[in-house]
Amino acid sequence: MMVIVVENAPPRLRGRLALWLSEVRAGVYIGVYNRRVRERIWDEVKIMIGDGNAVIAWTAPTDSGFAFEAIGENRREPTDYDGLTLVRFKPPLGPPEGPAGTPR
Repeated sequence: MMVIVVENAPPRLRGRLALWLSEVRAGVYIGVYNRRVRERIWDEVKIMIGDGNAVIAWTAPTDSGFAFEAIGENRREPTDYDGLTLVRFKPPLGPPEGPAGTPR
């Protein structure tokens, strides 16, 4: 099984994904394909994503039972820790904010 989640994706990419996968929520697509087809679909996403971002997760023989890859600007980024892929957060852009959005 594989899951693709897109944010700020162009309508043509969303339409293309809807041809191959089931859109279970806005921007969330799921399906069952082999590795070759999954990679072909992901190549299309990488070409068509533009300024948006996307992540793909699929069933894999890893300790966690899945693997994933991301493209585009996002605060979350995959990081390898001793063979286990985890997600870390990049620091926020700009100065930190205090109460009610005022700079500290």
